[in-house]
Amino acid sequence: GLVIGAACCLAQLRNILMEAVPKLPEEKTKIYQALLQHLRTLAGEQIRSMASLGGHIVSRGSNWDLNPILAVGKSVLNLASEDGKRQIVLNDQFLAGCEHADIKPKEVIVSVLIPCSMKDDFISAFRQAERQKNALSIVNSGMRVLFSPGTDIIVDLSILYGGIGSTTLSARKSCEKLIGRRWNDLMLSEACRLVLEEIFVPPTALGGRVEYRRTLLVSFLFRFFLEVLHGLHQMYPFRYAELSQEKMSALGMLQSGVPQGVQIYQDVDPGQSPQDPVGRPIMHQSATKHATGEAVYIDDIHPVDGELSLAVVSSIRAHAKIISIDTSEALRVPGVVDVVTARDVPGQNGKDEQAYAEDKVICVGQIICAVVAESVTQAKCGAEKVKIVYEDLEPILTIEDAIKHKSYITEERKIEKGDIEQGFKSADEIIEGELHVGGQEHFYLETNSVLVIPRVEDKEMDVYVSTQHATDVQESVASALNLQSNKIMCHVKRVGGAFGGKITKPSLFAVIAAVAANKTGRPVRFVLERNTDMLITGGRHPFFGKYKVGFMNDGRIMAADFQCYINGGCTKDESELVIEYIVLKVDNAYSIPNLRVRGHACKTNLPSNTAFRGFGFPQAGLFVETCIVAVATQTGLPHEKVREINMYKGVNLTSFKEEFDAENLWKCWEECLDKSDYYSRKAMVEEFNTKNYWKKKGIAIIPMKFSVGFNATYFHQAGALVHIYIDGSVLVTHGGIELGQGIHTKMLQIASRELKIPLSYIHFCETSTTTVPNGKYTAGSVGTEINARAVQDACQTLWKRLDPIRRDNPNGKWEDWISEAHKQSISLSATGYFKGYVTNMNWDTKKGHAFPYFLFGVACSEVEVDCLTGAHKNIRTDIVMDACFSINPAIDIGQIEGAFIQGVGLYTLEEIYFSPEGEQLTLGPDTYKIPAICDIPEQIRVYLLPNSRNSIAIYSSKGMGEAGFFLASSVFFAIRDAVAAARKERGLPLDFTLNSPLSVERIRMACGDVFTEMIPKDKSGTYKPWAINI
Repeated sequence: GLVIGAACCLAQLRNILMEAVPKLPEEKTKIYQALLQHLRTLAGEQIRSMASLGGHIVSRGSNWDLNPILAVGKSVLNLASEDGKRQIVLNDQFLAGCEHADIKPKEVIVSVLIPCSMKDDFISAFRQAERQKNALSIVNSGMRVLFSPGTDIIVDLSILYGGIGSTTLSARKSCEKLIGRRWNDLMLSEACRLVLEEIFVPPTALGGRVEYRRTLLVSFLFRFFLEVLHGLHQMYPFRYAELSQEKMSALGMLQSGVPQGVQIYQDVDPGQSPQDPVGRPIMHQSATKHATGEAVYIDDIHPVDGELSLAVVSSIRAHAKIISIDTSEALRVPGVVDVVTARDVPGQNGKDEQAYAEDKVICVGQIICAVVAESVTQAKCGAEKVKIVYEDLEPILTIEDAIKHKSYITEERKIEKGDIEQGFKSADEIIEGELHVGGQEHFYLETNSVLVIPRVEDKEMDVYVSTQHATDVQESVASALNLQSNKIMCHVKRVGGAFGGKITKPSLFAVIAAVAANKTGRPVRFVLERNTDMLITGGRHPFFGKYKVGFMNDGRIMAADFQCYINGGCTKDESELVIEYIVLKVDNAYSIPNLRVRGHACKTNLPSNTAFRGFGFPQAGLFVETCIVAVATQTGLPHEKVREINMYKGVNLTSFKEEFDAENLWKCWEECLDKSDYYSRKAMVEEFNTKNYWKKKGIAIIPMKFSVGFNATYFHQAGALVHIYIDGSVLVTHGGIELGQGIHTKMLQIASRELKIPLSYIHFCETSTTTVPNGKYTAGSVGTEINARAVQDACQTLWKRLDPIRRDNPNGKWEDWISEAHKQSISLSATGYFKGYVTNMNWDTKKGHAFPYFLFGVACSEVEVDCLTGAHKNIRTDIVMDACFSINPAIDIGQIEGAFIQGVGLYTLEEIYFSPEGEQLTLGPDTYKIPAICDIPEQIRVYLLPNSRNSIAIYSSKGMGEAGFFLASSVFFAIRDAVAAARKERGLPLDFTLNSPLSVERIRMACGDVFTEMIPKDKSGTYKPWAINI
């Protein structure tokens, strides 16, 4: 065997095994190959380069993937202590922590002997995680069987599972009963029965997914059974039959290849000046700084003299009265300067949401007080010492509870079009159904951060903050300190991601820090740790929808009645806007002649949910597409045909009577059908599915009508300030905020075109309330274009001022013109302003011009599903987007791709769990998984629709920030297509509903087979679950 030093890191272990395997006979390398299989996916490269083999073994985590393999392979630990050396076997008893098989307190692991396998030895390893890579396994397993030489009679059998209990578990008793049995179908049936009896997953198990984990126990066992049969056939081809095609499809795990991308866009007009950067794929202004780590964020700002660190104390109850707050122990912690509570707020203690809780708490995570100290460690230590006494009140946690108690944040929002009752009467068939869409964490790279620096005089304050809405931060801090806004200077250089999550929340954190700075008279820095940020801030609204749809046998929808609910959490925040947009946008690309939509934002005792990329449309769009699929299933028609027959055509009216032209919707549709080669690939998918029982492919094509902007003119105004200096350099400032989306890069492109100077002359410093006041939040896909109009206005003003200079010296250089203008006392500074798009919505008349314009797109996605585990692979995605004239194709396509992958997260991966007491259980990257490189389609192709124009926006462009998100639903429905193929082959009903996200658990359990049927089921209501559906 191989002797590996215990301090050897896992990356080195992988290299050692990869080098050893080719040099040894294959029959001796089975355990090494099993280890290599897991070393490809275990954690990430950085962790594998740090974590040691000995540490992995001795920590004995239930989810640790290598231990079950090492145990079934009968590895040996070489130990040393002051008393000498000895060896122990790494087996199930060691992993269970049995005293007689364990390491003694003074011993250390020196090395690990990993034996070679034998000819009649078969060893396999299995794992299933939420994500293919960089994720702890939900269940893992190591299995080994040794046969009597030349036979299939079991001499020795070991089956170990991780992820089931607190330690790795062995099916020892089951294995003992199977000794002497032949390796056949009867043995498999008995093995499954025995394992399910011995390895029990209680319904209250930590981590939930109980029935799924039970299914994986036997699914892994089945795959091992087939792998061994296949191995026996290869060793003794004349004695053991080759596996059938059906069984062969169960072998092998899905592996994602390296993603490749294609981006196609229309080049600029040949007559455009080479110096004019508009329409060209200019690199993001800060791209190099992002890549090298030189970009400065709030926590990178050097410490200020006298600076204090702040840590908060948050509620551990969902709904309770605050009886007392004892800060005495906290104040005795070395380095702690003070504890700040609601009593220390001179003015208004927050607006919609209290900055510091006063007499009661309304969710877990609500901030009660803050500790300021000389260091972060001391502040956290002080916060842990604060004692709070509660008196519990009954909480409302779920949408179901809120409906029952009629607990709503706003009045019902309702749209009605046509004659609903008559529409249902005219329909051939009527179906009803429901859909749940889970919430989503913003998971921006930079957590919420703020640095508040009080100035020496006039009670002025500088606030450096990570926000999408600097003006709101300014107003909130001023209100809390009982000051005028002109005393608060808010600065934003850049934000490390936001996605809607930094519109309202940063104002709350800025108030908390500002009150502390005001009380102590010293600068205060408040940077939330990831877990704290996720606990406090809320995210995308969980959605629940009920539908009733009447349709004709040819697929035409005649009437639809939709009831939509969102879980808003404990305060209003952006919930009113989100439910309004769900009601207005739920039709997506479909003209439904008789439609009624009712929407409610539910008030619950959870952290307040807020804006998130798409403002409710990703939930609403998935809901209506689920209805389309239900109609297609009921009629037996191809899904794409039902979509086509119901899509808007020509000049049409939305459900709220806003006129638009659907021409580009159809152009995108036809282009995507063509570019994706949809029909021939659909035939290939169907052929693949006829040949593979345990793996299925699916394909789906989804259209989109996306409403850009806001339903009130007020949100569309913007300002800018442009300075030209005597040396000819230009400084551009505006009210928009750089969130990573490239807004500043586009502003520089616009200034370059309008002033007719190279980009190298122009610089952007920061967004600040001292330069451009009263800015609106950067969101809704219009942040770039409204600020662009303001920058354009300022630049045109300056260009006009230079007219006399240019006329007198038409061949002069830019620097000469500026020097002469200064000599002539011409102002080289100008403000720009954009009044905004005129939009409105009258909820009484149910009519309005709610959005400036619409954006169209279509995506086609193909996936492959492993029916035994629920894992899936994203094979290919084609996106056609109606971007009109793109100011910067590189940035726009980047936004489309980024939004799409974030949508893949919502629809297939990201899942938030709450305990029955209202505490969020998924805090941090170890329990909450966002898409990784392995989740990107192996081929992703983006096409910007050519020869398209938008007369409303600057330079005929369109806002690309959010639209790509919903197109990820094509992956969701491709998975559904694959699951439907599996269910059809198994004789299961096809009128099934899949809720979002389509996690490995939901996919596996929806496929249904003999293994999902054989596991024990728990009756709902007879136990307290680990997590609840909110």
